[in-house]
Amino acid sequence: MTGPENPQPDRSQFTVRLAETEEEVLASQRLRYRVFVEEMGAHVDAASARAGVEQDAFDPFFDHLILIDELAGGPDRIVGTYRLLRGDVAQDGPGFYSSDEFDLSAIIRSGRSVVELGRSCIDRRYRGNVAMLHLWNGIADYVLSRNIEIMFGVASFPGTDPAPFVEAVSYLHHFHLAPEDIRVRVRVDRAARLDLLPPESLDLEDARSRLPPLIMGYIRLGGFVGAGACVDEVFNTLDVCVILDTERMSEKRKAYFVRGYER
Repeated sequence: MTGPENPQPDRSQFTVRLAETEEEVLASQRLRYRVFVEEMGAHVDAASARAGVEQDAFDPFFDHLILIDELAGGPDRIVGTYRLLRGDVAQDGPGFYSSDEFDLSAIIRSGRSVVELGRSCIDRRYRGNVAMLHLWNGIADYVLSRNIEIMFGVASFPGTDPAPFVEAVSYLHHFHLAPEDIRVRVRVDRAARLDLLPPESLDLEDARSRLPPLIMGYIRLGGFVGAGACVDEVFNTLDVCVILDTERMSEKRKAYFVRGYER
């Protein structure tokens, strides 16, 4: 949200690129701690809490996309981050992070080039269209330069109870369920249903307004969700798997994905 006390930053002050040093990765993990732990109530181990970082065993295998405020100084200049794991790296290394929550067989069997997206966050001072669009454009550059066809990853509703979001999750299920050939499914032991209301009972405009901004962003780009949601007690979230298939994106949506902040 922007306003007199939180003006929208000038887009020219930002640089978006992959982290190049351990110090930059550490700064992104500190940003993740501020957002996921301090703001959202995620749990981390004692060592991470003492260091003020949110990290896991997958971090060394991911590329870390960072958004830099060139007018700021020190570690606070990294004000946004996303992490990206290519399919070939996952296959040769740890597998995909989201496979703990979702059965990814459909995507893996497709044989197409993929990247897993995750840990998206922006410093609260910079939240708004400009910062997010810079991150999306960075992802677009990453995807195009590596000929990636499918992007997927976990996106979340706050809290573990679907009741406050019954209209939104039902809307996702009925109107944005992934096609069968790329439809992932939540693992049964941590599952929550999305089809809580019938489609005819939904006020579509109201349902869309209840979607978290990140999930709404994926949907506007032509994204889908997998079947079911996962209750994540560690991060205090209700997770859906969001999927973007570049072959199914309209030309208009592709243009926005690649050059959104210039329009």
